[in-house]
Amino acid sequence: MSVIESSRAPEPVGLYPHARRAGGFLFLSGIGPRVRGSSQIPGVKLAADGSVESYDIEAQCRSVFANVRAVLEEAGSSWEKLVDVTVYLTDLRRDFAVYNRLWAEHFPDPATRPCRTTVEIHRLPTPIAIELKCVAEVS
Repeated sequence: MSVIESSRAPEPVGLYPHARRAGGFLFLSGIGPRVRGSSQIPGVKLAADGSVESYDIEAQCRSVFANVRAVLEEAGSSWEKLVDVTVYLTDLRRDFAVYNRLWAEHFPDPATRPCRTTVEIHRLPTPIAIELKCVAEVS
């Protein structure tokens, strides 16, 4: 098994790699929408106390998709080789419709869409509203 550390995706917030390759598969750790080299989160406005004042789920979705792509590409895989995705949303009722629309935009062919599970969780380790956990094929 090999460890993958991306130079383009945001740094992990814990003690884990971006991904590990095992056989013909690539297993990604949870990837969020943060910007590499900073604590910036696209679409998030923080209050003075550090709590989330407002957020734009579309901006976060587009950023998390780009971060996942970066890890996949650096590991020798691609967006098109995703097999299974677990989606963590902090507000399923508010954000699912937008997320689902963007998902369809990024996977226009139903025959090539990966499997997907979407769950609502109370919160994530940073003030983000979405995180993806992915498995992809790798050559």
